[in-house]
Amino acid sequence: MEVSIKKTNVLKSIVTLPIIRILIAFIAVSLAAVLAQNIVAPLPMTEMGRNIIVIFVAVPVIVGMYAVYVRWLENRPLTELSLKGAAGEIGKGLLLGLILFCATIGILAVLGVYHLDGMNDWTVMILPLTASILAGFTEEILVRGILFRIIEDSLGTWMALAISAIIFGLLHLANENATMIGALSLIFEAGVLLAAAYMFTRRLWFVIGLHIAWNFTQAGIFGLVVSGNETIPGLLRSSLSGPEWLSGGAFGAEASIVAVVLCFATGIYLIVRSIRKGNIVAPFWVKGR
Repeated sequence: MEVSIKKTNVLKSIVTLPIIRILIAFIAVSLAAVLAQNIVAPLPMTEMGRNIIVIFVAVPVIVGMYAVYVRWLENRPLTELSLKGAAGEIGKGLLLGLILFCATIGILAVLGVYHLDGMNDWTVMILPLTASILAGFTEEILVRGILFRIIEDSLGTWMALAISAIIFGLLHLANENATMIGALSLIFEAGVLLAAAYMFTRRLWFVIGLHIAWNFTQAGIFGLVVSGNETIPGLLRSSLSGPEWLSGGAFGAEASIVAVVLCFATGIYLIVRSIRKGNIVAPFWVKGR
């Protein structure tokens, strides 16, 4: 009996290690996302229809799997995705993402880098909208809900911010037209901004809305490349020209110095607000004292 208790205690100690918790959560949520998409893929309908259906299947499955992980392994309520106040937070995130990318394009247009070449039918926005929603929920739960939050609980806010931002940027090197400049841009641009958005609210709705709107405004409205992925038609037929540091090159406007400066500055502003709110977590060696 005593041996059994010791084995159980050892297992619990291993499972509660930050790196093990991150791996378990990553695997569970990723498998849920893949499973949900594979369920919808064989359905006999148009690509647009499947993409609409996959949102109603994948998002609840992904959120549900994350909730199961939190309740089972962390034994706590899912406060970061509680529904109270969710509509307002996600709405503010959507507005901020829209404003940031429109401001980026406005500056690039003034500099002669952005060009409007025509318009498409509004229905082309459905595909990038569904892709943006899926990316917003999946990536924010994985990177901010799991990676940032668990690292922060152990190593503190600043280490979590640095590590999650670097990993988030480098993950995009796997994209079709990825460049090192693009990945480095995302570290300071999206990695810092999105982590700061989570730090500010201590919930995921605001950052999910921000992520969705940023991606959708790029692809769905302006029809531009998102993080080097293949271009899909948007409401506007647009193009970018000029030096890579300004236009973003094949990676898209996210690699433009304009987007980096705007988003990084917004991230710093949210970090300052988070400090004033007392939302900074100390590392374990400081908490231990």
